[in-house]
Amino acid sequence: MQTANKILVSDPTLRDGNHAVRHQLKIDDIAIYCKAADDAGIPIVEVGHGNGLGASSLLVGKAAVSDDKILSVSRENLKKSKLGIHVIPGFCTIKSHLSKAVDLGVDVFRIASHCTEADLTKRHIEYVKKSDRTAYGVLMMSHMASVDKLVEESKKMESYGADGIVIMDSSGNYIQSEVEERISALVQSISVPIGFHGHNNLSLAVANSISAIKAGAMMVDGTVRGFGAGAGNTQLEALVAVMHRMGYDTGIDLYKLLDLADLVKNQFNPEISYISPVSIVSGLSGVFSGFIKPVYESAKQYQVDPRDIFFELGKRNAVAGQESLIVQVAQDLAEKNSKKEYHFF
Repeated sequence: MQTANKILVSDPTLRDGNHAVRHQLKIDDIAIYCKAADDAGIPIVEVGHGNGLGASSLLVGKAAVSDDKILSVSRENLKKSKLGIHVIPGFCTIKSHLSKAVDLGVDVFRIASHCTEADLTKRHIEYVKKSDRTAYGVLMMSHMASVDKLVEESKKMESYGADGIVIMDSSGNYIQSEVEERISALVQSISVPIGFHGHNNLSLAVANSISAIKAGAMMVDGTVRGFGAGAGNTQLEALVAVMHRMGYDTGIDLYKLLDLADLVKNQFNPEISYISPVSIVSGLSGVFSGFIKPVYESAKQYQVDPRDIFFELGKRNAVAGQESLIVQVAQDLAEKNSKKEYHFF
């Protein structure tokens, strides 16, 4: 049983961070990271394709390493830390993917849906629970739902057997008061632990995560160096440092976590996550951070402003998996602005 100051940390560097390198993390990178994360005492290490189990495809990006190999190597190198994966029904089927992940030793399954579509997670959560593994319900793009709707969808996941509920700020759109309002409502309405997953488009990821904890969240996510799509995720080493200063117990060795941050820089050589002008627009428009690169590509191809694409995608309530909509929006904007020139950042 968690005490009031014990916060469960989940590290999706090898999953959400995979977005930053177009899902091209190598097997040696994964093995080295898992070993070091385990040594640092990180409770949950989440691995895989950026869009989760079974998502490797031409539509959202082919991964350099298969799901089976990622899970096998991660399992070999995680002795104390739990092995976690992200699961989106549709990409992930029970027969082809979920059952195999259970056999390969995954401990924690985070079953995710768009924030208004929790019904899609029922069969997957129930299967994981019948397999005697931990299942968390995850509501993505949670800023797109009202507080009451988030409570309603979370209650569904709880009824399916979820061990906890995590809301994702997938586009880095939240400000602190909005996080507090949502987390407080969830804590008061359901009995399982609540978690928060932040992105840093408006430079508020750490602050929002702390606001979530103060409002009653018992779980938070963070990636080393903020490694992730666009402006990146909540920076794990900064978050843990702040939590320790505030007296929260994470069970993580801060020095070893800081060493892990250097390892990531040297081993992965990732594109450094930073808050670019277009990342800010992505956050303001409430559009999935992982759209940054395809938006840039379409903007250059059709000679339109990437900021306009993001705001138009926001108006159309675009969600992850709708990459084809980016091209359509760029084409529509090009027709309206064919003679206008833009500067690309």
